[in-house]
Parts: sequence; structure tokens; C-alpha cells
Amino acid sequence: MMMPPSEHDIAQVNKILARTGTTPDLLLPALLEVQRRLGHVPNSVITVLAQHFNLSRADVHGVATFYHDLRSEPSGRRRVQICQAEACQAQGCRALTTHAEQRLGIRIGTPQTDASVTLEGAYCFGNCACGPSVRIGDQVYGRVTVERLDELINAPDGTESR
Repeated sequence: MMMPPSEHDIAQVNKILARTGTTPDLLLPALLEVQRRLGHVPNSVITVLAQHFNLSRADVHGVATFYHDLRSEPSGRRRVQICQAEACQAQGCRALTTHAEQRLGIRIGTPQTDASVTLEGAYCFGNCACGPSVRIGDQVYGRVTVERLDELINAPDGTESR
């Protein structure tokens, strides 16, 4: 059963929509802004968005779930994404993923209990010649070993120490 939207979520979405036109081509930018403000796109605000853009809930849900970077659940403050595409598989991403799960104590797709880190699988960062690739925040790293991954995870801001 879908939870009703919180007053905070509705207020945030209404602020976004107040500055947004109603043509359907503006749905994706609105979804991205909702996620930026709320940390995710809660299923409970899909109806509000659908009404604003004069679309069905299914249309809005379809867009919200189509794009990999849009999430319907909150993630950790830091997202560690390990590419799972074929080129990275050939370079050892599965072993890297297993190491990350053990190191962080979580399974791929879940946040740590303190919500500090979410480990995610992703498909292709366009860095195929340098696999396995990892993205932390907006930064993509290539040829990541387990040692390098540990270094990246240990860095306070998620960036490589130099």
C-alpha cells in the first residue's frame, strides 16, 4: 500500500512545480529537482506530479523508473556505484563488488544502517577501456582494484587521496 505523501514532501514538490510549466517535456527536469531536494522521488508524490503535468500516474511512474539515476527510495549520503557491464565484468567487477559488499557490510542496492553509504550496481560509465570502473558521487574512477576501492571509500569526501 502506498503511503500518503508527507506535508514536507508536498510542500517541496509544490515549490518546484510553482516554477515549472505544465508541458510534459518538463517532467524529467521536475523529477530531477524533486530528487535533488528530497534525496529520492517518493512514490507518494507521483500523483501530484501527474496532476500538474496532466499525465497518468503510469506515465509519470514510467519516466521515474526508466532513468537509472532516479530513485524511489532514499540512498546513503554517499553513493558508491560499481559498473556491472560486460567490459567491466571481463576486468573483475564481480570480485570488486563482492569485496565492496564485505567491506561495507551491505548488499548491492542497499544503504548502510547509518545511511552513510549506498552500494549500487550500474551499467556503463563510458569508461570501458579502463574497467573495472567505479563512480562515487559524480567522479568516475577506472582500473579500480580492491585496494584503490578501499582508499576511495575511506576518503572523507569520497575522492581519491593524492
